[in-house]
Amino acid sequence: MKRITIVTGHYGSGKTEFSLNLALREVSSGNKAYTGLAVCDLDLVNPYFRSRERRQELEARGIEVFGSAYREEITAEIPALDAGARAPLENKSYRVIIDSGGNDSGALVLRQFGKYFTDAETDVIAVVNFKRYETQDIERAAEQIAAIERATGLAAGFIVNNTHLLRETTAETILSGHALSLDLCAALGKTLLYDCFPQPIVPPEQLSGISATLFPLALHMRPAWLDR
Repeated sequence: MKRITIVTGHYGSGKTEFSLNLALREVSSGNKAYTGLAVCDLDLVNPYFRSRERRQELEARGIEVFGSAYREEITAEIPALDAGARAPLENKSYRVIIDSGGNDSGALVLRQFGKYFTDAETDVIAVVNFKRYETQDIERAAEQIAAIERATGLAAGFIVNNTHLLRETTAETILSGHALSLDLCAALGKTLLYDCFPQPIVPPEQLSGISATLFPLALHMRPAWLDR
């Protein structure tokens, strides 16, 4: 992928979980094309799960975390952006993954960084969960994506299927999302990049029919006690 990856999506799509897994996957790959890897947490408007909550875990793996001015105070909901958030965007030796805010209102924060998001350096991804009410079918998913694109002025080139039902996710859940994602891509002229599956819950052998696009998700953001 290009130097900057912007991860967008509706609330509950799992874009933060995907962003963290993408960053950790790149560290594990040993890619030496860049001297640094950064996650920019721009989920500042009505945040629920936030990349910065896993700052210690990420920094222990060599991933720098930028975003909120409240570095350690993760309970603060004031949308205050750290001035240093621009640093990895300006440094061409950094690979940058941006976890944007949910829906069009949350993603609007991206506007102030528009000068960095050139076509040559930027990929935009839309994460979709077809088990959420707001994106339960192709029409509604397309509306959500279009609203984010209008708010940010950025066109998503890729779709990531992250259709899930938390810990009740089955192979059938993911496969149904895969079929809908292909139809969504066909309707919008976009490319299906990945089909996410929760590693601890769904064995990949049950998804052998879509093995070319499979992306394993370790569950970093949602503690197990929330589902009890």
